Amino acid sequence: MTWAGIGVVIGALLLSIFPGRWVTALVLRRVATGSSDTGVLRGGAWIGMLERAAITGAILGGHPEAIAVVLAVKGLGRYPELRESHPDRRSPAAERFIIGTLVSYTWAAATAAMGVWALHALG
Repeated sequence: MTWAGIGVVIGALLLSIFPGRWVTALVLRRVATGSSDTGVLRGGAWIGMLERAAITGAILGGHPEAIAVVLAVKGLGRYPELRESHPDRRSPAAERFIIGTLVSYTWAAATAAMGVWALHALG
């Protein structure tokens, strides 16, 4: 891989991780407007940055099937917290988990797609 290609990969990873955090937080704030119980899960911001890096890296590396592994690990890791959060009604934590995951994964896939396009453009 050329230096330009390495720069594209690093740029795509950074674009996926950091602005993705802000985009996800913005969407979650918009969804939580008017709600007194935000259902925040501990470590979500760090998990989100790591999952966006893993997804973007998997796509750039030509292994998009690894996204299923990332999603499975995250879901299994959060399952106990989501199950216990509010068993008698819809859980704000579960809703934030689903919305945040979808926004985060969409952002990561979009930045990876731009990275793949840039790598192909470089030849």
